[in-house]
Amino acid sequence: MTPSFTQQKVSKTRRAFIGHSMVGALAGAALLGCSPSKLEFESTDLTGAPYAKDFRLKDHEGNVRTMADFRGKIVVIFFGFTQCPDVCPTSMNTMTGVKELLGDLGNAIQVLFITVDPERDQLPVLKAYMQNFDRTFLALRPEPDQLKELAEHFKVYYKKSEGKTLTSYTMDHSAGKYIFDTQGNIRLFSAYGTDAKVIASDIKKLIADK
Repeated sequence: MTPSFTQQKVSKTRRAFIGHSMVGALAGAALLGCSPSKLEFESTDLTGAPYAKDFRLKDHEGNVRTMADFRGKIVVIFFGFTQCPDVCPTSMNTMTGVKELLGDLGNAIQVLFITVDPERDQLPVLKAYMQNFDRTFLALRPEPDQLKELAEHFKVYYKKSEGKTLTSYTMDHSAGKYIFDTQGNIRLFSAYGTDAKVIASDIKKLIADK
């Protein structure tokens, strides 16, 4: 069901607040135990952070995926949901722009969209959603009973906000992107709204840092 205009405005405001307010909390928690790299990034440096190590989830084609499947690529992970009216498509379009800016280096990145709404985001829904963006992007779906542990492991906030009907609810969620190096190690946190040029610049540094 498509949210009404009023629902979209409320949802947008709430998610924008979460997207920006979570940055400070995430950065503060993330830096505990981190050993920032010698490279200078515009994104928050999470090098050495002791979380977001791995996952085991089905992609939108039904294949079980882990971080090891993407070894050799820069991995960008974003948590969202397909009925998100603004933040999620904006973030995914940003990553489309990042890949275009990288040119031939764009083949070195893998974008992963992990749903926080597995009840509605079944695999066919996720597959159709991915067709709106780059063909190489993958959507991953945790089972409902996996989501809480996965979100805790990645330090991601999510909460269901009830709607007027059982199926018209929306999902509040943190809206930043995690960026991993080619060895599968978490390296950066990019806040929602970061320009594609900034992300592309940071990714170029990670590609060169071998």
